Amino acid sequence: MVEEFNNQYYQHHRSSIINTSNIKDAAAFTSKQNQNGGDSVGMKSLKALVLLGAGVSGLFGFAGIAAADEAEHGLDCPSYPWPHRGILSSYDHASIRRGHQVFQQVCASCHSMSLVTYRDLVGVAYTEEEAKALAAEIEVEDGPNEEGEMFARPGKLSDRFPKPYANEQAARFANGGAYPPDLSLITKARHNGQNYVFSLLTGYRDPPAGVSIREGLYYNPYFPGGAIAMPKMLNDGALEYEDGTPATEAQMGKDVVTFLSWAAEPEMEERKLMGFKWIFIFSLALLQAGFYRRWKWAPVKSRKMILDVVN
Repeated sequence: MVEEFNNQYYQHHRSSIINTSNIKDAAAFTSKQNQNGGDSVGMKSLKALVLLGAGVSGLFGFAGIAAADEAEHGLDCPSYPWPHRGILSSYDHASIRRGHQVFQQVCASCHSMSLVTYRDLVGVAYTEEEAKALAAEIEVEDGPNEEGEMFARPGKLSDRFPKPYANEQAARFANGGAYPPDLSLITKARHNGQNYVFSLLTGYRDPPAGVSIREGLYYNPYFPGGAIAMPKMLNDGALEYEDGTPATEAQMGKDVVTFLSWAAEPEMEERKLMGFKWIFIFSLALLQAGFYRRWKWAPVKSRKMILDVVN
């Protein structure tokens, strides 16, 4: 696809150069005719047609490049007003908890989050007791024991989220050849990450006329190429939130993206707070430096010197 896009770009660039040279030749020809016997109505019409043709050709060329780029990279995502994007804004921790519930009940059957541990949830979305209870629901292979054998034990806070598949081959076999990516850093690994993930989750559509999607794939204009192996997973009422929030498609998408954003940047709130503290300290230092400068140089700048040339 990239090579095809480059070929279209070079062909369009070459056609633009040819059209420009044609315009220059036509203009020179018209100027020569003016010098020989004046501007005729026919030559004016010819010049107008050449300019119109060049404009239409350039317009269709740019439209073709835009369509090819959209097909290759996907539809541009709209920008959503995420509440934690402000300079001093923090995460919605209730949304993080709901987002973890969506991930656990909807996403975890195919996707892993191998960089997140249960203790990371403590103080963010759950209490320590609740996080321990969540960790105890899984079984972790540990060992070896004194006999040199591996054994299964209940999970604990230091364990990472479990993987749905043993290896990549098993994941591809279960998903028709597609490999579900790890979601630990997905909002940082994709361009326009949060907006892209939300648009992808809520952007499933019926394919337009003339677009055919092979069996086992689903049409999503925000996915590069438009065909994705993951079916539509978020549907109204697909789960029941613990706090009673209506589980609409948009609400579930917003909550799970907030959870994934926190997983990718768990230090964001601390970083913003530290930055605000340093800005405040530097502001005080700047005021002190300005006052010291005026105090130090005011006697020098206000000094009056008199030169006595007589004595």
